[in-house]
Amino acid sequence: MFILTKLADLVQITPSDFKKSSLDAIQDNINEKYANKVIQKIGLCICLWDVTWASEGLIGHGTGLVNVNVEFRLVVFRPFKGEVLLGRITSATQDGISIRTDFFDDIFVPFTELPDEATYEPQEALWVWRDEDQVMYYDIHEMVRFQIVTEEWHDQTPEGPLNMSEELPDGRAISPYRITASMKGSGLGCCLWWDE
Repeated sequence: MFILTKLADLVQITPSDFKKSSLDAIQDNINEKYANKVIQKIGLCICLWDVTWASEGLIGHGTGLVNVNVEFRLVVFRPFKGEVLLGRITSATQDGISIRTDFFDDIFVPFTELPDEATYEPQEALWVWRDEDQVMYYDIHEMVRFQIVTEEWHDQTPEGPLNMSEELPDGRAISPYRITASMKGSGLGCCLWWDE
C-alpha cells in the first residue's frame, strides 16, 4: 500500500526560513510542495521520509532565495494489483459503489465487480446481496474489504480556456489518480459479514 520513492528537486529557501536549521527548512519546503499531491505514475505523496543528499546552498541573483539541489525519499500511497484494503462506503449508484480510506477517496467498485446476486435498490440508494436465505446490505459508511483491480491516471495539464475539463457523471472533475476495486471474492465486502 505504501512505497518509498526517491526523487530529486531544486528547493528554494526563502529569507523568512533562515531562522530554521537548513535541514528543517528543506524538509518543510518538500512537505509543502509534495504532501497530498499526486505524481503521475508514482502515486499519492503522503510525506517526506528522509533527505538523502543536499548540495551547498546558492543565493539566487536578485531574489534572495537560497537554491539547494536535494535528493530525498517520499512515502507514497500506491497499492499493488490484487492487494486487499479496508475502506468505508461513501455512496452507491446503479453503476457501482464509491469507497474512501482515511486519506484517499477515489476508489470505485463497478457493479460488475460485485457478487452476481447483488442488486441495486434505487429507493434506498444502496446495493443488496441476496445469498440463499440471507439479505446483506452495502450500507453507506460501512467498513468494507476490497481488492485492487486497476489504477487510472489522468493528466492534469491545463488545456486552455476554450477546452472544458472532463467530468464524472456526478459532476465532479476527474481526479489525477483513481483506483478500480472488486468486492466479488470470498472475504470481501462488509467486514461485519465475515467477522461475526
